[in-house]
Amino acid sequence: MTLPDSALDQLFHHARTHNAWLDKPVDDALLHRLIDLTKLGPTSANSSPARFVFVKSPEAKARLKPALSEGNLAKTMAAPVTAIVAMDLAFHEHLPKLFPHADARSWFAGNDALIHATAFRNSSLQGAYLIMAARALGLDAGPMSGFDNAKVDDAFFAGTTVKSNFLVNLGYGDASALFPRSPRFAFDEIARIE
Repeated sequence: MTLPDSALDQLFHHARTHNAWLDKPVDDALLHRLIDLTKLGPTSANSSPARFVFVKSPEAKARLKPALSEGNLAKTMAAPVTAIVAMDLAFHEHLPKLFPHADARSWFAGNDALIHATAFRNSSLQGAYLIMAARALGLDAGPMSGFDNAKVDDAFFAGTTVKSNFLVNLGYGDASALFPRSPRFAFDEIARIE
């Protein structure tokens, strides 16, 4: 079944990357719903390596602030929530639970290159699911790089196997501050059918 045009508009056609935010809080219950949707997206061997920290409190924002590039500072401090999309480099330890019908843990154990590639690829996918789930739930998103991963890791994941991937500001965007949509490629510029 194809989604109605109104849903496609909300998810794609009218959705934008926001950099300015309305002064409207995001309820914790909505963040729980957001994760409940995000976790349903597919990952390799159901590995689910993404870990999420929702930075909301003034104290948590103060810990995040020193890691931000100058161009991302103001908009991130103004956002009601900043999601740290991270990856657990020990994700394979959970595969007996998440992928019980095969010895998937053994595919990764001792293979750091495969662990990192799988964690990075699949946490990136899960971050994209987070953005789409946020849009589906009526939130706006502003994903970004432009921060010091090591500082974020020290502030939020010290002593763990979790490393940051990217950030997503979440909230209710101020549409009056949007830039015109940037150009996109035509089908033939980026795709082919063989």
